[in-house]
Amino acid sequence: MTLSPLPTRPPLAVSEPVQASGPTRSRRTRPGFLREQISGWGMIAPAAALLLLFVFLPAIMGFGLAFTNARLISPRPVEFVGTDNFARLFADPTFWRALLNVTYFAVIVVPVQSALALAMALLINKKFRGVNFFRTLYFLPVVTSMVVVSLLWMFMYRREGLINELLSTFSFGLIRGADWLNDPATAMPAIIALSIWQAAGFHMIIWLAGLQSVPGELYEAAQLDGATHWQQFRFVTWPGLKHTRSLVLVTITIQALGLFDQVSVMTQGGPLDSTTTIIYEAVRSGFKQQETSYASAISLVFFVLVLLVSAVQRYLTREKD
Repeated sequence: MTLSPLPTRPPLAVSEPVQASGPTRSRRTRPGFLREQISGWGMIAPAAALLLLFVFLPAIMGFGLAFTNARLISPRPVEFVGTDNFARLFADPTFWRALLNVTYFAVIVVPVQSALALAMALLINKKFRGVNFFRTLYFLPVVTSMVVVSLLWMFMYRREGLINELLSTFSFGLIRGADWLNDPATAMPAIIALSIWQAAGFHMIIWLAGLQSVPGELYEAAQLDGATHWQQFRFVTWPGLKHTRSLVLVTITIQALGLFDQVSVMTQGGPLDSTTTIIYEAVRSGFKQQETSYASAISLVFFVLVLLVSAVQRYLTREKD
């Protein structure tokens, strides 16, 4: 029996490189790329110039002045004094009182303001008639100048002001209000109440954005499981606001540490330094006392303080595996 030879496969054809239909050009060599680059840099140039002029250059100059004896107006030449300004600062009891006041302010404002803003956001997150009116009403103090708000509340806090009149009226004359801004025991609580009322609407908007990002299917599933409103908030809403919580916590803390406008308008740091703050001390030293170098040292310490607090908050609110 003769065996037929096995069929041989034709040799595989080597694929030839596909020729491009046209000349390939990189993104950098195509027409119009240079024009787009010039247009882009031209658009960011004004903002970059303003940041350089009013943020970066003052920060660099402030860092350098902190180690000199510079004054705002002085015929004496500027000399390098090393860490003398910082030694004077840490030995100044007014600085430590200002640091204590800022800490007291932040410890009260951060939890109370965030909780109030969250409650307001939960209220206006519902769909009912007139909800836009309440959103505008809650946000109105935010768009009002802090100087104007401080002046209005300063008149309300007077001994014959609106707050004492309301206390006397509703208590039938049994309660006589204090001189809120001239008493060391009530001056800082009065500023705290004003600050919480004025800025709660801003953080309400942040909470509201976080609430509207939580999927509605989760609430539907929770309702089918028979979850109460508190259980829905605890197991659905609160975990869904994880990133929003971090943002609100950081922003409120930074604003609390930078307390200045209310103090400058209402109390000027008094009475008896009960409302003085680090920023107010820096402004008073730099402009009223014309000690630019000492004010720069205060500002540098404040920058390090805010940086440390932000780093600690970022560490505590980090995402854990």
